[in-house]
Amino acid sequence: MEWMATQPKVMFVGQTVAGPGTFMFQTLRDCPKDRLLEMPINESFQMQFTIGLALSGYVPVSVYPRQNFLLLATADMANMLDKIPMIAGGKWPIKVIIRVATGPDAPVHPGHQHIGNYAKALRELFIWIDVVELNSAEEIFPAYSHALTRTDGKSTLIIEHGNFYNEEYYGKRMITSPSADCHSRESGNPKQN
Repeated sequence: MEWMATQPKVMFVGQTVAGPGTFMFQTLRDCPKDRLLEMPINESFQMQFTIGLALSGYVPVSVYPRQNFLLLATADMANMLDKIPMIAGGKWPIKVIIRVATGPDAPVHPGHQHIGNYAKALRELFIWIDVVELNSAEEIFPAYSHALTRTDGKSTLIIEHGNFYNEEYYGKRMITSPSADCHSRESGNPKQN
């Protein structure tokens, strides 16, 4: 995120980008404050604001700490952001990076409205928004670098997993929910930090 903040026109907007509250803030805390714009808890407005920034020439990184709450902005993504390339015939080239996470379920389970993963459904929904799910630390930099430098006219939705930020519990394999254990076995990802 610090590298992204050095790139021209990149702005981080969203919840807990300029102040603590989720693990995502920890990844932004050393970024220049003039690149961080804290948003109110109004997910649809945030996506509309993000699209406006992109239309003004910025490359916004719109941060949503939970996929469950990104659902409130999905109509704006599906009906506006995903359709602008077709509506404008390429005359309004915009690029948006949406950063979202599945919430960590350890050491305390936050409730099922915080841990959803809708990657499969989102891939089916969008045409001009590329959905990328990160399953290891090694994928982070290449995914964000590609999202920033891509020239194909697509925006990128990058899904992170909050559990991967919790080395203490996942390094020891102290999984607290059956769904988390099932996910790690299905992905074939032995590395959990």
